[in-house]
Amino acid sequence: MTATSQKNKGLRWILLAIVLGLIVISIGLAVFHRKDWNVPAANKNLKNPLLPTEANLAAAREIYGNKCSDCHGEKGKGDGSEAMMYDPLPSDLTDAARMNKVTDGEIFFQISEGRKPMPSYKKKLTEEQRWQLVLLVRSFANGAASAPAAAPENGKPEPPRKAD
Repeated sequence: MTATSQKNKGLRWILLAIVLGLIVISIGLAVFHRKDWNVPAANKNLKNPLLPTEANLAAAREIYGNKCSDCHGEKGKGDGSEAMMYDPLPSDLTDAARMNKVTDGEIFFQISEGRKPMPSYKKKLTEEQRWQLVLLVRSFANGAASAPAAAPENGKPEPPRKAD
């Protein structure tokens, strides 16, 4: 065997080893790819301090249009212009059965912390803005993204009144 053929044979073995290594890494990543959000129990129990006023929903629509609609779509169906670029695909926020199983605290956590490919908005949006987005996400699942429930104008629940 010539030196050139031995070199070629060695390169083939190296390339084969690299290809096999990449296959093993790909399989490993696929197996360990997180599908579910791991939301701490304390976060699951958080209640939204805001009410779905027109002011809160309007503010949320603006934020959603700037930060979320490219992936989640204008109406929350997970069909935004960039949705197909990501794995996992963006959630369909209009799926009422799925959304009714998720607490406001879980949605707030997901918006705040993010998870690849979704970015974290904890430092990009205020706490109030993130809670406003929770209201909007809920309205997508209820089919009422433009029709808020009647609530006080300040967007915060009124304190309980004492009985006379």
